[in-house]
Amino acid sequence: MTFADKTLPTGSELTVLKNARIVLADEVVEGHVAVSDGQIVSIDTGLAPQAGLDLEGDYLIPGLVDIHTDHFEKHVYPRAHVRWDPLRAALAHDAQIIGSGITTVFDSLCVGATVTRPERREVLGPMVDAIEAAQSAGLFRAEHLVHLRCEITDAETARLTEENIGKPIVRMVSVMEHLPGRRQSKDIEAYMQRRMADTGETRTEAEKSVQGLLNFSDDISAKVRPAVIALAHARGLPLLSHDDTELHHVDEALAEGVTVSEFPCTLAAARKAKSHDMFVVGGAPNVLRGGSQSGNVAVKDLMREGLVDILASDYVPRSMLDAAFMIAFNEDFNEDLPATLRTVTKTPADVSGLTDRGEIAIGKRADLLQVGLHAGHPVVRQAWLKARRVF
Repeated sequence: MTFADKTLPTGSELTVLKNARIVLADEVVEGHVAVSDGQIVSIDTGLAPQAGLDLEGDYLIPGLVDIHTDHFEKHVYPRAHVRWDPLRAALAHDAQIIGSGITTVFDSLCVGATVTRPERREVLGPMVDAIEAAQSAGLFRAEHLVHLRCEITDAETARLTEENIGKPIVRMVSVMEHLPGRRQSKDIEAYMQRRMADTGETRTEAEKSVQGLLNFSDDISAKVRPAVIALAHARGLPLLSHDDTELHHVDEALAEGVTVSEFPCTLAAARKAKSHDMFVVGGAPNVLRGGSQSGNVAVKDLMREGLVDILASDYVPRSMLDAAFMIAFNEDFNEDLPATLRTVTKTPADVSGLTDRGEIAIGKRADLLQVGLHAGHPVVRQAWLKARRVF
């Protein structure tokens, strides 16, 4: 079985990865892959005729594409009230990203503040600058792009979005709101209990404060959300709606031209999004935990209905690789490895417009991983970016 003609480059520029279980878009074959000049140039079954790098029967899979990780911010703020140098934080973040098998990452940076995170306004610019500086200097091992997560309840969000959206590294935009009783934080009673414990407010005082916050935020979001949507459309960037919970959230997103429902919080919202041909993103940590840390819908329940197109790492970079292999070898999910890997490689690449990667196929970018198994857990043994070994 051969997937390419035999007119291959010869000499030092050709690298052959042999004795591998190659995970293609729809099947697994045993054979070898040749890469040259940053691309995949041949895929063949059986023994390799050339000398090459022996993968010893491990899996050869596409590098993962993560369209949503909050992890860079955790390196900038490694502890409460401790702010780390953004460039140093970016390099530490990159090491964790490539070690998790992610070769293309959309660093998901918050645009605008929340009540509990006002510092996000001032740190956005330095974080974008650090990513651009490290990328241009060749300091990263993975490719880093930016996903602007726009908090529509902050009056500064439109300005901050406009200041950053034109940068070439920015490739994706989402709209979100983090308010008590809304979307991800649907359980307002839990919020009220936390607020009263933190502030010492009485029940009446807390209810008044929360209602005032909601009224104020609604006035702001009515202006900010359409402004952000217009900026994204003007740049032709993919648009995502974050934490859709009610059916009207999906209706709103559809009317705005949003094509991706990111982390829907209810089965009903995910069903409606999918019925309108929106792509649905689930959190890989949710899969591994068996449920949502916020008490929302379990991704496994969405997957059982075929509602999930993409898995993103959200807050644990390694979770994508673990989830893909766990689902493939768990009979409860009824998915094979090529199908589960598509949710963390080909589909996120296609949705984000990066059609040059995410699949082991002739002419695609040679972003590849050698993955072995230890007690059922996937282990990244080597990684290549554009055919260059980076891990």
